[in-house]
Amino acid sequence: MIVLLKAAILGVLQGLTEFLPISSSAHLVIGERLLHFSDPGSIFNTTIQLGSILAVMWLYRHRLMQMAAGLPSNAVEQRFAMMIVIAFIPAAVLGLLFSDFVKRVLYESATVIAVSFIVGGIVMLLVERFRPAPIVHDASITPVPRAFTIGVFQALALVPGVSRSGATIVGGLLMGLDRSAAAEFSFFLAMPTMAGAFVHEIWKVRHVLGSGLGVEIAVGFVMAFLASLAVVKPFLRFVGRSGFGVFAWYRIAAGAAILAATFAR
Repeated sequence: MIVLLKAAILGVLQGLTEFLPISSSAHLVIGERLLHFSDPGSIFNTTIQLGSILAVMWLYRHRLMQMAAGLPSNAVEQRFAMMIVIAFIPAAVLGLLFSDFVKRVLYESATVIAVSFIVGGIVMLLVERFRPAPIVHDASITPVPRAFTIGVFQALALVPGVSRSGATIVGGLLMGLDRSAAAEFSFFLAMPTMAGAFVHEIWKVRHVLGSGLGVEIAVGFVMAFLASLAVVKPFLRFVGRSGFGVFAWYRIAAGAAILAATFAR
Protein backbone atom coordinates (compact mmCIF):
# COMPACT_ATOMS: atom_id res chain seq x y z
CA MET A 1 0.00 0.00 0.00
CA ILE A 2 2.87 2.40 0.78
CA VAL A 3 4.36 1.72 -2.65
CA LEU A 4 1.02 2.49 -4.33
CA LEU A 5 0.76 5.75 -2.36
CA LYS A 6 4.23 6.72 -3.59
CA ALA A 7 3.19 5.86 -7.16
CA ALA A 8 0.07 8.02 -6.79
CA ILE A 9 2.10 10.96 -5.44
CA LEU A 10 4.58 10.68 -8.30
CA GLY A 11 1.73 10.45 -10.83
CA VAL A 12 0.19 13.64 -9.46
CA LEU A 13 3.62 15.30 -9.51
CA GLN A 14 4.08 14.31 -13.17
CA GLY A 15 0.63 15.53 -14.15
CA LEU A 16 0.86 18.86 -12.32
CA THR A 17 4.32 19.77 -13.57
CA GLU A 18 4.34 18.45 -17.16
CA PHE A 19 2.70 21.51 -18.70
CA LEU A 20 3.96 24.10 -16.23
CA PRO A 21 7.32 25.75 -17.02
CA ILE A 22 9.05 24.13 -14.05
CA SER A 23 10.40 20.81 -15.45
CA SER A 24 8.39 17.68 -14.75
CA SER A 25 11.38 15.40 -15.41
CA ALA A 26 13.48 17.11 -12.75
CA HIS A 27 10.60 17.00 -10.28
CA LEU A 28 10.11 13.29 -10.93
CA VAL A 29 13.80 12.51 -10.50
CA ILE A 30 13.90 14.42 -7.20
CA GLY A 31 10.55 12.97 -6.11
CA GLU A 32 11.68 9.39 -6.70
CA ARG A 33 14.84 10.00 -4.69
CA LEU A 34 12.99 11.62 -1.79
CA LEU A 35 10.37 8.86 -1.69
CA HIS A 36 12.98 6.10 -2.19
CA PHE A 37 10.89 4.79 -5.07
CA SER A 38 12.55 1.95 -6.98
CA ASP A 39 12.23 2.45 -10.73
CA PRO A 40 14.48 -0.01 -12.62
CA GLY A 41 15.27 1.26 -16.09
CA SER A 42 13.11 4.38 -15.43
CA ILE A 43 10.15 2.35 -16.70
CA PHE A 44 7.69 3.96 -14.27
CA ASN A 45 8.93 7.46 -15.07
CA THR A 46 8.64 6.73 -18.79
CA THR A 47 5.22 5.11 -18.93
CA ILE A 48 3.24 7.47 -16.69
CA GLN A 49 4.06 10.33 -19.07
CA LEU A 50 1.52 8.75 -21.43
CA GLY A 51 -1.16 9.83 -18.96
CA SER A 52 -0.21 13.47 -19.48
CA ILE A 53 -0.07 13.04 -23.26
CA LEU A 54 -3.57 11.57 -23.37
CA ALA A 55 -4.91 14.28 -21.06
CA VAL A 56 -3.87 17.15 -23.33
CA MET A 57 -5.08 15.22 -26.38
CA TRP A 58 -8.45 14.80 -24.71
CA LEU A 59 -8.67 18.49 -23.84
CA TYR A 60 -7.90 19.46 -27.44
CA ARG A 61 -9.79 16.57 -29.05
CA HIS A 62 -12.17 18.81 -31.00
CA ARG A 63 -9.30 20.84 -32.48
CA LEU A 64 -7.40 17.65 -33.33
CA MET A 65 -10.45 16.08 -34.99
CA GLN A 66 -11.00 19.29 -36.95
CA MET A 67 -7.40 19.17 -38.16
CA ALA A 68 -7.63 15.47 -39.07
CA ALA A 69 -10.85 15.99 -41.00
CA GLY A 70 -9.39 18.93 -42.91
CA LEU A 71 -6.00 17.46 -43.80
CA PRO A 72 -7.02 16.04 -47.21
CA SER A 73 -8.35 19.33 -48.62
CA ASN A 74 -8.21 22.24 -46.15
CA ALA A 75 -5.13 24.46 -46.61
CA VAL A 76 -5.51 25.98 -43.12
CA GLU A 77 -5.46 22.58 -41.42
CA GLN A 78 -2.62 21.36 -43.64
CA ARG A 79 -0.58 24.38 -42.63
CA PHE A 80 -1.38 23.83 -38.95
CA ALA A 81 -0.20 20.22 -39.15
CA MET A 82 2.94 21.23 -41.06
CA MET A 83 3.69 23.90 -38.43
CA ILE A 84 3.62 21.33 -35.62
CA VAL A 85 5.71 18.79 -37.54
CA ILE A 86 8.38 21.37 -38.41
CA ALA A 87 8.53 22.63 -34.81
CA PHE A 88 8.91 19.03 -33.62
CA ILE A 89 11.97 18.26 -35.79
CA PRO A 90 14.77 19.93 -33.72
CA ALA A 91 13.89 18.11 -30.48
CA ALA A 92 13.40 14.82 -32.35
CA VAL A 93 16.82 14.97 -34.02
CA LEU A 94 18.77 16.14 -30.97
CA GLY A 95 16.87 13.74 -28.72
CA LEU A 96 17.88 10.76 -30.85
CA LEU A 97 21.50 11.92 -30.87
CA PHE A 98 21.98 12.90 -27.24
CA SER A 99 19.25 11.36 -25.06
CA ASP A 100 21.48 8.53 -23.82
CA PHE A 101 24.19 10.97 -22.70
CA VAL A 102 21.61 13.21 -21.04
CA LYS A 103 20.01 10.31 -19.13
CA ARG A 104 23.32 8.71 -18.18
CA VAL A 105 25.26 11.82 -17.19
CA LEU A 106 23.23 15.00 -16.74
CA TYR A 107 20.30 13.44 -14.86
CA GLU A 108 22.73 12.16 -12.26
CA SER A 109 23.83 15.69 -11.36
CA ALA A 110 21.70 17.61 -8.87
CA THR A 111 23.90 20.64 -9.56
CA VAL A 112 22.96 20.62 -13.27
CA ILE A 113 19.27 20.49 -12.35
CA ALA A 114 19.63 23.28 -9.78
CA VAL A 115 21.56 25.59 -12.11
CA SER A 116 19.06 24.93 -14.91
CA PHE A 117 16.22 25.83 -12.56
CA ILE A 118 17.86 29.11 -11.57
CA VAL A 119 19.03 30.16 -15.04
CA GLY A 120 15.66 29.23 -16.53
CA GLY A 121 13.87 31.33 -13.92
CA ILE A 122 16.07 34.36 -14.57
CA VAL A 123 15.58 34.00 -18.34
CA MET A 124 11.80 33.84 -17.87
CA LEU A 125 11.83 37.05 -15.81
CA LEU A 126 13.94 38.85 -18.42
CA VAL A 127 11.78 37.66 -21.31
CA GLU A 128 8.61 38.67 -19.48
CA ARG A 129 10.03 42.15 -19.03
CA PHE A 130 11.73 42.73 -22.38
CA ARG A 131 9.84 40.51 -24.84
CA PRO A 132 8.70 42.03 -28.14
CA ALA A 133 5.13 43.21 -28.52
CA PRO A 134 2.95 40.19 -29.33
CA ILE A 135 1.71 39.88 -32.90
CA VAL A 136 0.37 36.29 -32.77
CA HIS A 137 -2.73 35.75 -30.65
CA ASP A 138 -3.77 32.32 -31.93
CA ALA A 139 -1.27 29.49 -31.54
CA SER A 140 -2.66 27.57 -34.50
CA ILE A 141 -1.70 30.32 -36.98
CA THR A 142 1.90 30.78 -35.82
CA PRO A 143 4.09 31.48 -38.89
CA VAL A 144 6.09 28.38 -39.81
CA PRO A 145 9.58 29.99 -39.44
CA ARG A 146 8.62 31.20 -35.96
CA ALA A 147 7.27 27.73 -35.14
CA PHE A 148 10.58 26.16 -36.15
CA THR A 149 12.50 28.59 -33.92
CA ILE A 150 10.22 27.70 -31.01
CA GLY A 151 11.03 24.06 -31.75
CA VAL A 152 14.75 24.87 -31.45
CA PHE A 153 14.05 26.36 -28.02
CA GLN A 154 12.18 23.20 -27.05
CA ALA A 155 15.28 21.13 -27.84
CA LEU A 156 17.08 22.94 -25.00
CA ALA A 157 14.86 20.97 -22.63
CA LEU A 158 17.06 17.93 -23.14
CA VAL A 159 19.08 19.46 -20.29
CA PRO A 160 17.35 18.38 -17.06
CA GLY A 161 15.73 21.24 -15.20
CA VAL A 162 15.27 23.43 -18.28
CA SER A 163 11.61 22.36 -18.76
CA ARG A 164 10.15 21.48 -22.13
CA SER A 165 7.13 23.72 -21.66
CA GLY A 166 9.28 26.51 -20.17
CA ALA A 167 11.71 26.53 -23.11
CA THR A 168 8.84 26.40 -25.61
CA ILE A 169 6.97 29.22 -23.89
CA VAL A 170 10.08 31.43 -23.73
CA GLY A 171 10.67 30.74 -27.41
CA GLY A 172 7.05 31.61 -28.17
CA LEU A 173 7.22 34.90 -26.29
CA LEU A 174 10.43 35.87 -28.09
CA MET A 175 8.80 34.96 -31.42
CA GLY A 176 5.94 37.38 -30.82
CA LEU A 177 3.25 35.08 -29.44
CA ASP A 178 1.17 36.46 -26.60
CA ARG A 179 1.23 34.61 -23.28
CA SER A 180 -1.82 32.43 -23.86
CA ALA A 181 -0.79 31.60 -27.43
CA ALA A 182 2.74 30.69 -26.31
CA ALA A 183 1.36 28.36 -23.63
CA GLU A 184 -1.14 26.81 -26.04
CA PHE A 185 1.54 26.32 -28.69
CA SER A 186 3.51 24.47 -26.02
CA PHE A 187 0.54 22.12 -25.52
CA PHE A 188 0.16 21.44 -29.25
CA LEU A 189 3.88 20.78 -29.61
CA ALA A 190 3.86 18.55 -26.52
CA MET A 191 1.68 15.96 -28.25
CA PRO A 192 4.14 14.71 -30.91
CA THR A 193 7.17 15.48 -28.76
CA MET A 194 6.01 13.54 -25.72
CA ALA A 195 4.53 10.75 -27.82
CA GLY A 196 7.80 10.39 -29.71
CA ALA A 197 9.85 10.44 -26.50
CA PHE A 198 7.50 7.86 -24.97
CA VAL A 199 7.90 5.44 -27.90
CA HIS A 200 11.68 5.95 -27.93
CA GLU A 201 12.06 5.36 -24.20
CA ILE A 202 9.67 2.39 -24.15
CA TRP A 203 11.72 0.75 -26.89
CA LYS A 204 14.93 1.26 -24.91
CA VAL A 205 13.49 -0.26 -21.71
CA ARG A 206 11.46 -3.02 -23.38
CA HIS A 207 13.61 -5.67 -21.68
CA VAL A 208 12.37 -4.57 -18.22
CA LEU A 209 8.70 -4.09 -19.07
CA GLY A 210 7.88 -7.14 -17.00
CA SER A 211 9.70 -5.79 -13.94
CA GLY A 212 6.67 -6.18 -11.62
CA LEU A 213 5.67 -2.50 -11.56
CA GLY A 214 2.36 -3.07 -13.34
CA VAL A 215 0.03 -1.90 -10.55
CA GLU A 216 2.25 1.03 -9.63
CA ILE A 217 2.40 2.11 -13.29
CA ALA A 218 -1.39 1.91 -13.59
CA VAL A 219 -1.85 4.07 -10.48
CA GLY A 220 0.75 6.61 -11.61
CA PHE A 221 -0.72 6.71 -15.12
CA VAL A 222 -4.26 7.45 -13.90
CA MET A 223 -3.08 10.11 -11.46
CA ALA A 224 -0.90 11.77 -14.11
CA PHE A 225 -3.88 11.84 -16.50
CA LEU A 226 -6.22 13.37 -13.92
CA ALA A 227 -3.69 15.90 -12.64
CA SER A 228 -2.82 17.05 -16.19
CA LEU A 229 -6.51 17.26 -17.03
CA ALA A 230 -7.02 19.52 -14.02
CA VAL A 231 -4.08 21.87 -14.59
CA VAL A 232 -4.03 22.79 -18.30
CA LYS A 233 -7.04 25.10 -18.64
CA PRO A 234 -6.50 26.92 -15.29
CA PHE A 235 -2.86 27.40 -16.29
CA LEU A 236 -3.90 29.07 -19.54
CA ARG A 237 -6.26 31.40 -17.72
CA PHE A 238 -3.66 32.23 -15.08
CA VAL A 239 -0.83 33.11 -17.47
CA GLY A 240 -3.15 35.13 -19.66
CA ARG A 241 -4.03 37.21 -16.62
CA SER A 242 -0.85 37.20 -14.50
CA GLY A 243 2.08 36.05 -16.64
CA PHE A 244 4.88 33.61 -15.83
CA GLY A 245 6.59 35.50 -13.00
CA VAL A 246 5.40 33.19 -10.22
CA PHE A 247 6.84 30.16 -12.03
CA ALA A 248 10.14 31.97 -12.61
CA TRP A 249 10.50 32.80 -8.92
CA TYR A 250 9.54 29.23 -7.99
CA ARG A 251 12.30 27.93 -10.25
CA ILE A 252 14.88 30.24 -8.69
CA ALA A 253 13.83 29.31 -5.14
CA ALA A 254 13.75 25.57 -5.93
CA GLY A 255 17.14 25.71 -7.64
CA ALA A 256 18.67 27.55 -4.68
CA ALA A 257 17.20 24.96 -2.28
CA ILE A 258 18.62 22.08 -4.33
CA LEU A 259 22.06 23.74 -4.42
CA ALA A 260 21.96 24.34 -0.69
CA ALA A 261 21.00 20.71 0.00
CA THR A 262 23.72 19.47 -2.37
CA PHE A 263 26.52 21.48 -0.76
CA ALA A 264 25.27 20.75 2.77
CA ARG A 265 26.05 17.05 2.41
